[in-house]
Amino acid sequence: MANRPANAGSDTTGPDRAYDREPAGAGAPPPVHPQGPPRNLRTAPRPRNLRTAPRPGDAPDQAAADVHVRSWLPYLIVLAGAASGLFIAWQGSQYAGLGSGLVGGVLLAAAAARLLLPLRYTGLLSSRRKAPDVTTLAVFGAAVLAIALLLP
Repeated sequence: MANRPANAGSDTTGPDRAYDREPAGAGAPPPVHPQGPPRNLRTAPRPRNLRTAPRPGDAPDQAAADVHVRSWLPYLIVLAGAASGLFIAWQGSQYAGLGSGLVGGVLLAAAAARLLLPLRYTGLLSSRRKAPDVTTLAVFGAAVLAIALLLP
């Protein structure tokens, strides 16, 4: 019955009830994704450039934790600067130029940080390779700064 077509009816048809038998060698179909289940972030290996040698007296995980905390600092500084610039611009039209100038300056500083800092310290500032990251941040920073300078 498993291989019976949808329009075969309620009784078996054909010689020797051909629809009731499985074909020879038929079994479960092969899996759709034979490479196995996807790995999650906990089981995925970390890139070598994020690891540092532990300092004497440190716990084995302490060096990795230090790099992790230090990699968030540039991103948090840029985020705080952009948020403060937006808050200043939100205060009124007379502060719009000052606030957007601060946002543009922070984006240019983020481009400089991405250009000068090693990969293990850039954290969330690095989403692609270095050249597209620096170019994108610099272009957006220069555009916002130019708009800030044009505002009265």
